[in-house]
Amino acid sequence: MLDHCIWNALSTCQISFAEGDEFAKRFLPAVTTLAAIRDFSPESFRSLSRLMEPGGMGIFFLDAVPPLSAGWRVLREIPVAQMVWNGSVDIEDGNEVETLSLADVDEMLALTELTKPGPFGKRTPELGTYLGIRDGRRLVAMAGERLQLPGFTEVSAVCTHPEFQGRGFARRLITAVVRRIVERGETPFLHVARENVRAIRVYEELGFRTRILQTAFALRREGEV
Repeated sequence: MLDHCIWNALSTCQISFAEGDEFAKRFLPAVTTLAAIRDFSPESFRSLSRLMEPGGMGIFFLDAVPPLSAGWRVLREIPVAQMVWNGSVDIEDGNEVETLSLADVDEMLALTELTKPGPFGKRTPELGTYLGIRDGRRLVAMAGERLQLPGFTEVSAVCTHPEFQGRGFARRLITAVVRRIVERGETPFLHVARENVRAIRVYEELGFRTRILQTAFALRREGEV
């Protein structure tokens, strides 16, 4: 299931957020830019071309560079590690951890725009529970749930305002998100840029282990294909 986690999420637990067919799928654009193709066949790319408007962009987790046809362009490639949790949770949430809602979405968007933890849209908070830490009334750190598929939920949007880094906020929030996932009988997993050695070290200390290495490709449809 985790080898093709975006495809499987869109085909199962998060089908209500999906559009596409048996060859190409994506989340509704207002939710997130994550998308998936069944394989590298011409049928999959034709379906993706029908699904994605000219100028549209999607982010795909793939094992290899896709053989793109005319009209498609790779905007960027980010080597990522998929890590799966296999630890223990024995620390209670601190009083400062609060559950965020759609009423907080503008603050969440501002924080993710500043810190760039990955794609985050106006409706991304609908995908799962998001938790935050405030300094007074100001949201300064958050983490939450994104991809959901049978037996697994992804920890995502882990970010801390630069002025508040080094205070352990990310660890606290990740632990809180992991606890909620585990209590539902599911296994947490996440994706992290391989160059982010500091974050990987923190995730390993919290019980995550690298499962597979992939690349996040941002693909844009340039025109008619």
